[in-house]
Amino acid sequence: MVELQRHSAEEAPVGIVAEGRDLGTVVFPQADLKVFLTASAGIRATRRAAQLGVADPDGIAAILADIERRDAADSGRAASPLAKADDAVEVDTTGMSPEEVINRIIGLVRERAAVLAS
Repeated sequence: MVELQRHSAEEAPVGIVAEGRDLGTVVFPQADLKVFLTASAGIRATRRAAQLGVADPDGIAAILADIERRDAADSGRAASPLAKADDAVEVDTTGMSPEEVINRIIGLVRERAAVLAS
């Protein structure tokens, strides 16, 4: 999968925006901009529940447990563990709307483009 992702990026005429848990550390370690999005597990569970139409507390608790289990497994795996790349910009989205997150990332892209252009 890593090679396919890298090949797709090489074939892109301008560049790509990609999302994934190990893209900044494994797949594209030389990317011009890496953004590491974070949010509390509770907020992520609430967001996932809303996407799935789950409203009951037991359902949200199950989603939270699944998120925490996945985070623990991904953070502790030997190959490509979940980790922020040293040069990534961390954006905590806990209190942000989707529009605010997008605007923050667009701002980071513009800042990086200005630096690269100078």
